[in-house]
Amino acid sequence: MIADLKEKEIKDIYRTSIIQQTAYWSKVKLLQGVETAAFNFKIDKADLPNQTPDTESFLIGDLLIVIQKLDAEHCIAYVPYGPEVEPVEDMQGYFLEQLSEALRTYLPKQCIMIRYDLSWQSLWANEDDCYDLHGNWLGAPDKRLQEIRLNYSTNHWNLRKANTDILPSNTIMMDLKKDTDTLLANMKPKTRYNINLAGRKDVKIRSLDLDSLDIWYELYRQTAQRNNFFLHDINYFRIVLTARANDTQSPADVYLLIAEVNDKPLAAMFLVVTGTRGTYLYGASATENRNYMATYALQWKAMQIAKEKGCTEYDFFGISPQADPAHPMYGLYRFKSGFGGQIYHRMGCWDYPLDQEKYAIYASMEFKNQSYHLS
Repeated sequence: MIADLKEKEIKDIYRTSIIQQTAYWSKVKLLQGVETAAFNFKIDKADLPNQTPDTESFLIGDLLIVIQKLDAEHCIAYVPYGPEVEPVEDMQGYFLEQLSEALRTYLPKQCIMIRYDLSWQSLWANEDDCYDLHGNWLGAPDKRLQEIRLNYSTNHWNLRKANTDILPSNTIMMDLKKDTDTLLANMKPKTRYNINLAGRKDVKIRSLDLDSLDIWYELYRQTAQRNNFFLHDINYFRIVLTARANDTQSPADVYLLIAEVNDKPLAAMFLVVTGTRGTYLYGASATENRNYMATYALQWKAMQIAKEKGCTEYDFFGISPQADPAHPMYGLYRFKSGFGGQIYHRMGCWDYPLDQEKYAIYASMEFKNQSYHLS
């Protein structure tokens, strides 16, 4: 199924709509002091969905790996939203097993596992018994049942569902191929009203450059304080905004957008355009003057920019898995679902242990500290 795994230059990573699998993202990680590596592989087309017969029996894919240090000796090979190539359901476990075994010889000797943060659609996203009577997704079954299903086609039954997902495993995707009037018509009435209200209140959207990064950071600081989440250093966002990979096959265009009234900042966000996708990567808003509905105007403008740049889809990048008011991300679910896109459930993080004993220790520690995330 997997053949000819070869390391490749980062600059030669193929064009993709997945930010975290681009040469741009590798540049971000390198500027943060984190090592990355990229590999090509061949996969039998018979193991891929919707393939038409032709003279080529293999498809060439690639993936970006982030080497995350745990201490002076040990590390993890983390694959953010990769690999992009998605086999048919009954071959996914076997594919990951073969890929992992092929990667083993290229990774540091003290690498304790490979963690795949899969962007593939959840195997349970289309299962009728995973939805309630109102059509709300109930989520995937418990870890043991998930592992049985994914490992069914493997030889070693070595794939483990991680204790935590790092990147968002649930999102909303907007179809930007639709015209502007249709996009607006598909929104919930309250969302459409709030976009128009922001216009009547004279909310303006413009782009910020690096010299104005402190404006973003103050809004971000207020948001972190209000929602009690980890506050990144301003240099983290400086890197995201300034990293360049224009001499590669997979660059990105990064826009820092701000919504304001009379030069007073109300909300801001990072829009990243990669391939044919625009992604809402980071967002922040002021604690005061929330009645201006600036966040609605900001998202609508970001979609318009993405559409102008040739994007066919817009990724809202993170919601709660269902409409559960008790979930900490329910507010994001309610806000983002108002724009009328399609909810998409990803597979999330899956581990392939390379050192069983050390992996067991790591997994136990991670389970005790669910808030721990790799960068």
